[in-house]
Amino acid sequence: MTPLVPADISFNAAVAIGAVAFVSGTARGFSGFGSALIFMPLASSIADPRLVAALLLLVDFVAAAPLLPNAWQKADRKATAVMVAGALVGVPIGTYFLSRLEPVTTRWIISAFVFALLLLLLSGWRYRGKEHPSIAVGIGGLSGFCSGLAQTGGPPIVAYWLGRPLPPVIARANIVLFFGASDFFSAVSYAATGLITMDAIKFALVVGPVYGVGVWFGASLFGKASETVFRAICYALIAAAVIFGLPALDGVLR
Repeated sequence: MTPLVPADISFNAAVAIGAVAFVSGTARGFSGFGSALIFMPLASSIADPRLVAALLLLVDFVAAAPLLPNAWQKADRKATAVMVAGALVGVPIGTYFLSRLEPVTTRWIISAFVFALLLLLLSGWRYRGKEHPSIAVGIGGLSGFCSGLAQTGGPPIVAYWLGRPLPPVIARANIVLFFGASDFFSAVSYAATGLITMDAIKFALVVGPVYGVGVWFGASLFGKASETVFRAICYALIAAAVIFGLPALDGVLR
């Protein structure tokens, strides 16, 4: 095995995680969502969820970093800061549970969370009520908790910002800027609790390029295929990830 792959992960397991990273990256590149919802349930069934969450954080943080300067210029920074305040509380709480829970328990929680977030995506629900700081802080806190526990904080934030009467470019910039801050909080929390290990950093050097190729491939498909069809495929992949990642199937599939 390459020295970049943790010693307790076999060659077949490393290849499987790489394949999952490519598929989740493709979903992210085409539709802008779904990478964590596909990656976390499946990769957590192959390796320790704590390693997998740190791996995804490192890979996605690097991939999203180039988007931050433009987002900073276009975002409603004041409104985003209110939500970031919630994430500042939610991320450490989620990280605490990730670092303390048994891996199998964490996998059950991840599966339940991803299934609930999939239902949210399928419903098409958007928050269209009055804007209020307490609501924004609460949604930021929920997203931060999901990110700290399993890097799955996207759907609550997307459902909120896309439901606001904002130009799409500002809504997108708010989302990107929020997750830049949330990822930073996650990185600090993960480092403080020992979740960002040298194994995770080295493995990210292997998985990151594969994920990046998937993002590029997905982006290249945009405009060449029906977005409705591809989104349906993404939803199906997320549902399959939840089912195949269930701990109850370990004796059958793994």
